[in-house]
Amino acid sequence: SSTGSVETTAKPLPFKDPNFIHSGIGGAAAGKKNRTWKNLKQILASERALPWQLNDPSYFNIDAPPSFKPAKKYSDISGLPANYTDPQSKLRFSTIEEFAYIRMLPSDVVTGYLALRKATSIVS
Repeated sequence: SSTGSVETTAKPLPFKDPNFIHSGIGGAAAGKKNRTWKNLKQILASERALPWQLNDPSYFNIDAPPSFKPAKKYSDISGLPANYTDPQSKLRFSTIEEFAYIRMLPSDVVTGYLALRKATSIVS
């Protein structure tokens, strides 16, 4: 009355560490843990308290090479991605309504928009 050749010894898988011990952190148990949220002011205060060195990298001193992609152009009126430029005023726009609005603007307002974008204000 034999049941056949059933293999009882499990062959260890090559990608699993046989000495691994689960810490219990994570999974379903982690969802039940109450997480305290910090607002931006608290995060900045805790970062200011850290012992930063003068030569530590930050968002202000990281050197990056210039991008190979062309700079994105945004509408001077709405801030949406702009595919068009008004040839008369050199303002960028994304919709027909913005184009009509640009054409109604006085020249001093157009100059102000161009100055905001740091473009040379050549209005003909």
